[in-house]
Amino acid sequence: MNPGMNPVYESWIASVGLPCNTVLSVYKCVTTMEQLFTIFLLIIAAPSVYGFVEGLYCGTENCYAVLGVTRESERSDIARAYRSLARKYHPDKYKGEDAAEKFQSIATAYEILRDEEERENYNYMLDHPEMVYSHYYRYYKKRVTPKVDPKIVVAVSITVISLIQYFSWWSRYHSAIDYLLVTPKYRLKAMDIAKKEGLLNNNAKKRGRRKKEEIKAEEDKMLRKVIEENADIKGGYSKPKVTDILWFQLVFLPMTIAKYIYWWLSWIWRFNICGQELGLEEKHYLIRSNFNISQSQYESIEEHEKDVFLRRQLWIKANHVVYKAEKEEEMKTKMAESAKYKSYRRYMKNHGTGRMTFED
Repeated sequence: MNPGMNPVYESWIASVGLPCNTVLSVYKCVTTMEQLFTIFLLIIAAPSVYGFVEGLYCGTENCYAVLGVTRESERSDIARAYRSLARKYHPDKYKGEDAAEKFQSIATAYEILRDEEERENYNYMLDHPEMVYSHYYRYYKKRVTPKVDPKIVVAVSITVISLIQYFSWWSRYHSAIDYLLVTPKYRLKAMDIAKKEGLLNNNAKKRGRRKKEEIKAEEDKMLRKVIEENADIKGGYSKPKVTDILWFQLVFLPMTIAKYIYWWLSWIWRFNICGQELGLEEKHYLIRSNFNISQSQYESIEEHEKDVFLRRQLWIKANHVVYKAEKEEEMKTKMAESAKYKSYRRYMKNHGTGRMTFED
């Protein structure tokens, strides 16, 4: 047995009965072929080993070498090197055959190295040449992703929200007007106002031979105008104001905060320190706070209910707790007497809560 020879080769050579000299020659030949094959693989893999890939960054060139700088160079050094090379190899001055290609290579290297994110990605590729697909992703993500100023995104978002707010408020306001227009109580009241102001024309001669639909449409239009001018719609269905949309609220936010701080300090001074008696506005504010509802929600409550709140002194927390307990008990009593609720209770007693199984 020849020392160092592959056992597989030795067994094969012995089986064919070759002489010893021939055996050594064949072994050397096979070993040489193995070495050549290894070198061939290294040549093929050379681009990925060194991190230079055609079509990425500076292609098969090193961006730092193109500008004559190092990885430790500052941005100012890179900019200085670029200006120097750009003046030297500008197509107007440099008349070589590769002038355009050389100048483009310098410009590309500078564009990559002057951008911090691009430079970081390029350095990552040099440090990890084996991660070819990751480099493609990083490279093209930077170029495909649209560059949008965050300020523009925020401004557009606020504008869209403001428009949605404004038009939705108008839609609710028109819904409230439509409801008042078809409700007999408010429609008759609007007709009385229209007659007093001479807006409603009942003269048959002046109406002529117009169709009933035309007369009805004209009357509805006139009554709608009367309702809009005279109806006191409050709360979430009130007539929208431009100053209530998000854009205006954000613009005037500092003023709003200043007003609130002033109001809060004034409240502490007048009622906590000086012990002044609460006014009507302050009582309504405390009542609304106890109910934990917004200003628009409180405004939508009927006036006679607000009078009850004042008579019961619901701005006092203890009185509000008692009032709330009474209302909850009253609601339970009404539900117990309700036919639908009784039917529901019987169903639950007989059948229990509903359930679903795979057998169903």
